[in-house]
Order: sequence, then structure tokens, then C-alpha cells
Amino acid sequence: MKTGPRGSVSLLQNKQNGKRLVFRHYEGSGEVYQKLLPISCPYLPQIMEVAEENGRVAVLEEYIEGDSLAELLRGARFTAAEAREITWQLCQALWVLHSLGAVHRDVKPENVILRGRQAVLIDFDASRLFKGEHTADTHILGTTGYAAPEQYGIAQTDERADIYSLGVLLNIMLTGKHPSKELSRGRLGHVVQKCTMVTPKKRYRSVLSLMEAL
Repeated sequence: MKTGPRGSVSLLQNKQNGKRLVFRHYEGSGEVYQKLLPISCPYLPQIMEVAEENGRVAVLEEYIEGDSLAELLRGARFTAAEAREITWQLCQALWVLHSLGAVHRDVKPENVILRGRQAVLIDFDASRLFKGEHTADTHILGTTGYAAPEQYGIAQTDERADIYSLGVLLNIMLTGKHPSKELSRGRLGHVVQKCTMVTPKKRYRSVLSLMEAL
């Protein structure tokens, strides 16, 4: 399915029951996948097995049937109601992650699958646990345009970095452009603007606050 400098993602099929699964093999930490093992959430894939050895991680997880948000955005924009609903569902996925002390760090259209009307957040290879004793992230990861400013080594990322990325994603669903190029109008434009403030403390303090605003 995908191959990069840090690893690969493959689609497997169980020969006995025909069920499809995703197998991830990458270089890094599997601490967030380990945290997700006992979690069941409709907006996150079910993680089934995780193994780590010598800096390499292997993960077996549920295959999410559907289209990525990136594919859908190539053909059209979303209505305000649709974009609000998708963002609200992603807030629920992020609330689970943040409750575990984890930060996704790579919220973008390619990492959101629409399973019918349900948005599922995938790919935790760049995710990390927040560590209070650190002043910055150990590894600088994220996608340009979606990554919050602090992801470039300015400070350690926390849940507000995901709120920044989610704000960019909401604006792109509405306008097709980054908020720095064209900010959505109306109430949702104000939501985007608050999500994407350069200073983390000026953003929504949590995804619960963002859900209330939505």
C-alpha cells in the first residue's frame, strides 16, 4: 500500500476467513500503538498486535474500507454541515488519543478514511506520548502545511498541535486551500482561525472545547 524511508504498509488477507488486515513495519516507537491495543472506538482502527525490537515496530490492525479524504477532495469540496460533522468525529478520535497522553502529529486528508458517513483517523507512526520532562520532540515529524509551528523543534508538541492540524483540514474541506491562502467565511472560519493560531495557548485548550465551538 505504501513504502517510505521509515518503513512500509501492506494489505494482508486471512486465507481462512478472507478478512483483510493492515500490516505496518517501520522504524521508530510503537508506544502509541501499544496504548491503543485495548481501545475500541468507531473513529479509530482496532489495533490487534504490536511488536518492537531494535528500533523496529510491527503492527497488525483493522483494515478500514472506504475512501481517503484526500481522494474525495480531488473531486469536490464539502458543505459546511459535512465538514463540521467530519471534524466533530475526528475530535472524538483525538479525544481518545489525548486521553492516553498521545499526540497524533500527522492529521491530514491522507490519514482520514470515510467509512460511509463515518470518519476514521489512521496512521500513528508519527504519534508520540507527551513527556513533561522534555522541552522539544525527539524527532521532528509531520506534514508541511498541516504541522503546527512547534512541531519544527520550537517546543514539545501536545494536543494543541493536533488542533492546529484539524483547523487546517477543516478549512481545506471548505475552501480547498490552506487558511493562510483563503480563510473560510462565517462561523467555521472563526473556528479555523482559533485552531490555527501560531501560539498554542491561543488555540482551543482541548478537542472538547473545539467540539463545543463546532
